[in-house]
Amino acid sequence: MDIDLNQITSILEDNASQAESILNDPAQVDGILGQLGDKLKEVPGVGEPIANLLLMVDMVKGYVTKQYTKVSPKVVALVLGSFIYLVKKDDLIPDKIPLLGAADDLLVLGLALKLSEDELKEFKKWQKAQARKSKVQ
Repeated sequence: MDIDLNQITSILEDNASQAESILNDPAQVDGILGQLGDKLKEVPGVGEPIANLLLMVDMVKGYVTKQYTKVSPKVVALVLGSFIYLVKKDDLIPDKIPLLGAADDLLVLGLALKLSEDELKEFKKWQKAQARKSKVQ
């Protein structure tokens, strides 16, 4: 199967135009992001952690913007701390080592996911309730 770069560019431009038309509609954007999370869960082996990573990002953003404060500050600090570890250059196993370089990052992320699991479930419920409220308004 050959990949036509022009066709892909055209599709991306069409989708970008569609995105511009819904950017000011939080309910539609939330719907797309929810569908993205569902789609990511389908990726074999890494889907669920990636979807949960996005949820963790949203939870931290919600806490920082004071939109969602029902989460323990310790959990937010733990999650944000795991993000800091993921982006810093001084890993236990350098990222430049193929495959192994990502192992410590995945372990840190996995541990943060496990330790924040209950809080993430509650945040997800809250997020869904907010999306329903947006649709009603």
